[in-house]
Amino acid sequence: MRKGLTLLGATLMLGGSLSAQPRVIGVHPAHDGKLLTMEETVTSRNVYPENRYYTWVNDNEYRFFDGRRWDTARLDEGVEIPEETGWTAFNEGNSLYITDYLDTIAVAVSNDREIVYGQSVSRNEFGISGGIFWSPDRKKLAFYRKDESRVTDFPLLDIRTRTGELRQLKYPMNGMDSEIVDLGIYDLEKGSTIYLNVNEFTPERFLTNISWSPDAESVYVQVLDRTQHHMKLNQYSARTGEFVRTLLTEDNDAWMEPLDPVHFLKGHSDLMIYRTDNRDGYRNLYLLDTLGNIRRLTTVDADVEYIDNDGTNIYYTSAEVSPVENHLYKVSVKVPARNRVQKAKIGKPVALTPERGWHNVSMNPSCTWFFDQYANLDTPGVSLLRSTDGKTTRPLFEASDPLKDYASCTVELGTVPSADGQFENYYRLYYPKDFDPAKKYPVIVYVYGGPHSQMVQDTWLGNVRLWEMYMAQRGYVVYVQDNRGTSNRGAAFEKAINRQCGQAEMADQVAGLRLLMEKPWVDKDRIGVHGWSYGGFMTISLITNYPDIFKVGVAGGPVIDWKWYEIMYGERYMDTEATNPEGFAKTSLINKAKDLKGKLLICQGAIDDTVVWEHSLSFIDECIKNNVQVDYFPYPYDKHNVTGRRRIHLMDKVTMYFEDYL
Repeated sequence: MRKGLTLLGATLMLGGSLSAQPRVIGVHPAHDGKLLTMEETVTSRNVYPENRYYTWVNDNEYRFFDGRRWDTARLDEGVEIPEETGWTAFNEGNSLYITDYLDTIAVAVSNDREIVYGQSVSRNEFGISGGIFWSPDRKKLAFYRKDESRVTDFPLLDIRTRTGELRQLKYPMNGMDSEIVDLGIYDLEKGSTIYLNVNEFTPERFLTNISWSPDAESVYVQVLDRTQHHMKLNQYSARTGEFVRTLLTEDNDAWMEPLDPVHFLKGHSDLMIYRTDNRDGYRNLYLLDTLGNIRRLTTVDADVEYIDNDGTNIYYTSAEVSPVENHLYKVSVKVPARNRVQKAKIGKPVALTPERGWHNVSMNPSCTWFFDQYANLDTPGVSLLRSTDGKTTRPLFEASDPLKDYASCTVELGTVPSADGQFENYYRLYYPKDFDPAKKYPVIVYVYGGPHSQMVQDTWLGNVRLWEMYMAQRGYVVYVQDNRGTSNRGAAFEKAINRQCGQAEMADQVAGLRLLMEKPWVDKDRIGVHGWSYGGFMTISLITNYPDIFKVGVAGGPVIDWKWYEIMYGERYMDTEATNPEGFAKTSLINKAKDLKGKLLICQGAIDDTVVWEHSLSFIDECIKNNVQVDYFPYPYDKHNVTGRRRIHLMDKVTMYFEDYL
């Protein structure tokens, strides 16, 4: 490869060798293999027939799925089956109940569509995925109460009835009124509920990452203001709901995004593990006590993720070998009787997953064993059972190549410099079937590019999407690259997009693509781009800002203007139109409709409740005003993602558009 385009070879690891040769995937010659069908690219049911899953029952017993049925295996004798948990919480409508399957108790009842109990809040941002939080002794139940009475409705058209029906969606739009969230605690013994007395910031603040103290006497909440620049980690009494203390405060001019609850060090009621990227530039773990004393636990310039702890060792996964690899580590912690945080002895990290690649791990309750399921560029998948002392490894399953009977394609995994020259961005590149460097080929860029995404990993085929291979089998070069703004690369990399969504991302995508365009086998006059959601926003941004490069685009569910997107996500990255008018004007695609020169197809679910229909329809209207031709295809019954057999139709539509115009 030319200078500036680094290609990572088979030994993709810290200190590994570099190779200038692309890596060939597949065991059959390309002319012997069969082509993927569109149904296989969407469902994968014929390509990936074997799936294995493992789950712990307790320390000594686990269940596994062998592709046909679940079975149980034991590590040793003396297995204790955990006791039944007793009460179970559930939602019915907007109300919250608990039951022991004999009796049912109404914890909080709502007959008002605007008041919701025990369900997820804040549009599932800030790590929120539910609204029910049991205490460790299961004698108390914390739950969210959401008041959406000030949130405006957005109408969704459902045509499945005889005359059609408008369904009203509560959608807190950027710069407008938001929901009000409170946290209640129901005491099963008393049969009564109290609410936390949260006085920080305005009522539209966010209550995130709820966690209980081991003795169930306290609840810890990360309270984030609506601007998402200021956060307080607060302790509240679980008996009275009253504020006890603020353990720490964090502020950031770009944004604060707390994603994790605190985790108590087992055996300790005053020591916890806290994760943030706001102190040392990367998401690292910190030892924190209930008085707010804090000290860094993981001292690597890489993002880490907490897994578990046994009171002596803390287990975490990390990107410290490479941003495209994920490995498990443990670090020991010994705490004295006094000055427990400052004088704690923190050991050196010990690596527990030696094989190159991306490891997904699951630990048993006492942290003595863990499941390790990993893959790398040329390894489809391996499942192991490992002891955390590093002495025992038990092979469970090794996947064969599920694409061995299909036409193989050549894949590269490598890096290119970011547009500002400060970072290396990772990419994967699929060569066309029967690649001939003397020919010229069209290129399709598949893009997402937004926060919380990492498209390229050192997992099998570089984290392949089968549609990419499908297109490579049909004669296209397919290029996928991560850019500034995506995850797992530290705060500076991620926050480069602050108040200017799409700008750094486009610059990085084009910087990588221009290096690819220097290849003699790239047809510079036939370059297309496709993406969905944030990727749809990126697709239209690229084809309108760089009409000299991109000739064809297919955008799915695209954000068009951030003023029409939700408060929780949109205000984090863009603030509001009132506080960031220049940023909103620069990133709005309404202003770019007149600049569209190539062929553009927009697809969208007509009842999309994430990127509402106002986005794409407004862009279409602007094209009409400017006499700009554009193609549009709605999916009447789908939300943000087109699913089921309709997705086969969608991907056929996308493919045909490139076939027709690229």
